Amino acid sequence: MVALWTSVVAVGGTLLGAVLTHLFQRLTAARTERFSRSEALRQERTATYSSFAATAEEYRHGQAGRWYRMRQSPDSEPFVEARDEAHRLRTATRQVLYRVKLLTDDPEVVAAAEEAYRCARDVSTAQDQDEHETLDAAAREAIEAFVLRAAPLTR
Repeated sequence: MVALWTSVVAVGGTLLGAVLTHLFQRLTAARTERFSRSEALRQERTATYSSFAATAEEYRHGQAGRWYRMRQSPDSEPFVEARDEAHRLRTATRQVLYRVKLLTDDPEVVAAAEEAYRCARDVSTAQDQDEHETLDAAAREAIEAFVLRAAPLTR
């Protein structure tokens, strides 16, 4: 009879150990999966946010070039090239802006990105040198504000 109870306790202990091991492995696997997903999202956000800042800077610079070429000669080939380049940069910036919107749950980050895009776009609309410098500085500040607002989501 003692041998029977010893066997029952041994089998029960083995089953309990197997069940507990299974539960801990499931918890560990779920935790690992959550970590992997959050790390992948963090890396994607870092790449997208830095890409947006870079393309917005290029777009701002392209709009400035377009503005200067327009002042020199609006019918010249250099102006047409600068205008076409600014349009290409606008498209590239909008593409990355869409990626920012897809990856971000924070409406303030999206608003900062849209403001940076809008400010970069407006650089070419200045009527004189003073306004151009003001708009260019505002675009640089808006891009910096986007970076500062988005940075916490990449840590």
